[in-house]
Amino acid sequence: MAVSSMTIRPARADDAPFIARSILSAQRGPRPRGWFDIALGWDEPRCLAFVEKIATAQALSWWHVSTFLVAEIDGAPAASLCALPASGTRGAAGNAIAEAAKDAGLGAADIAAIFQRGNYSANCWVQGGEGEWLIEHVASLPAYRGRGLVQALLAQALADGGRAGFRRASISFLIGNEPAERCYAKAGFVFAEEKRDGAFEALIGAPGFRRFVRAI
Repeated sequence: MAVSSMTIRPARADDAPFIARSILSAQRGPRPRGWFDIALGWDEPRCLAFVEKIATAQALSWWHVSTFLVAEIDGAPAASLCALPASGTRGAAGNAIAEAAKDAGLGAADIAAIFQRGNYSANCWVQGGEGEWLIEHVASLPAYRGRGLVQALLAQALADGGRAGFRRASISFLIGNEPAERCYAKAGFVFAEEKRDGAFEALIGAPGFRRFVRAI
């Protein structure tokens, strides 16, 4: 299928199922489980339904459809990423989870348990700093990998960040996710930092996270 049929557009509310699947895929990288799998502790259909709620919640977060760009092939979503200011993203994520959990009928104890299970990543968390344009949750459907979709999405996201007044972009990924590392390096990103944690590695199978940056 020719890449010339590709269209990049902002995500819409009706993209929520695709965005939810992309988020889970991006979090997992080459590993079988990602952050939502562990924090929620549910099977995949229930995890997907929950992330769909977050993607369309009133509380805006880096999981919300409004932060995503979608690459379409012949009118069908094939790849996506989110791009937004790095400032405040962690607190916003917590608010979105709490809203979705209440909407799903979960009580205070259930919500507290989600945050407790999700805290496994705290010791190796890396993220863009104040004043940076953050790109995250990059994923494409397996059938469309290697066709230039992610490079096109990254280029659009960087251009959007530049127009918004940002001068540096940040992106993070699991250490050992070599396809992601090669892809971001190709887009001009370079190593900034990494954090490793033994407990994280025992749970996930990856040593921690690595962060790349580039000028816009």
